[in-house]
Amino acid sequence: MTDSKLQAGAERTAALGLLRGVRPAGLSCFSGLCSVTAAGLAHIGVRFGSVHADAAKLATAAATSRNVFGFASVSVPLDLCVEAEALGARVDFCADADPPQYPRVPQFPLAKLSELQIDPRPAAELGRVSVVAQAIRLLVQSAGQQALVGAWVPGPFTLALYLVDGEALLNQLVEEPVAVSASLLQLADFIARVSRVYVDAGADFITVHEMGGSPGYVGLRTFRRVVQAPLQHLLQALPAPRVLSMCGKLDAALGLLAGLAAEAINIDHLTDAAAARAALAPGQLLFGNIDAEGVLAQGTPAQVRAAVVAAAAHVDAIWPGCDLDLRAPDANLLAMVAAARSVR
Repeated sequence: MTDSKLQAGAERTAALGLLRGVRPAGLSCFSGLCSVTAAGLAHIGVRFGSVHADAAKLATAAATSRNVFGFASVSVPLDLCVEAEALGARVDFCADADPPQYPRVPQFPLAKLSELQIDPRPAAELGRVSVVAQAIRLLVQSAGQQALVGAWVPGPFTLALYLVDGEALLNQLVEEPVAVSASLLQLADFIARVSRVYVDAGADFITVHEMGGSPGYVGLRTFRRVVQAPLQHLLQALPAPRVLSMCGKLDAALGLLAGLAAEAINIDHLTDAAAARAALAPGQLLFGNIDAEGVLAQGTPAQVRAAVVAAAAHVDAIWPGCDLDLRAPDANLLAMVAAARSVR
């Protein structure tokens, strides 16, 4: 076995041990979110918009996070629309977009969240869930000895925002709060069903990306009243290890996040990492908090290294705070990984 494969295997072991509560001597650099870039995909001659519905292409694209940049993980899917599509939304993969863009839902399938009807068939039979599951199997075979294989899903409120117009959802929260809460619990159950398909396919861990329901976006009051219970319901339905990823400024909500059923919390650069470290429950891990856009996409390698050094004082693993900006250059991703390896 080559030295590079031995190092990669050791990094996988360290990151997996960390998720299971064994803190390594070094600092891992990985992510459970979308971790590919247009520059990284150029190394394998693949366009971002072409990979989402083909398991082999999806796995090959996801593997660039390990093969090109040296992350200790590979993660799928590469968009946040899988569950919405499985529930009836039409997805635009932006196949011809230049520069590349993340897939989107151009038209909401529901006028009100209370119209939600979930197909009772097995989750693996719906939309692209089976494509993602097959990509996980391929990644386990091709990269599973050198990298963690992660899968990620939206939180219930984030998924709702792909099904219903955001303004309409907020209006319904005022007019029919009980109905909205019931629908969010249904979505939590559905996301758990999808997650189990991914775990059965071989995923080492699940990341719940409750981006749209972050207290930094909906406010602390709405988070407590609407988002917290279905999010906790989802997390409790998932097997460990579980990572909860939330964007935005979370300082006022850190005490609430500490009570959620997640082994690790991933934060972005807007949240005070020192405050987060102090607020989390004993043994709960803190990941982050490198600015995915302002630093990784638009900064310099020197700025990336400085951000890693600052984060390393508080976090247990270096993660981009959110999905990678597709414009991030190779030099910045390589600088992040190298800085994480050298900082401890």
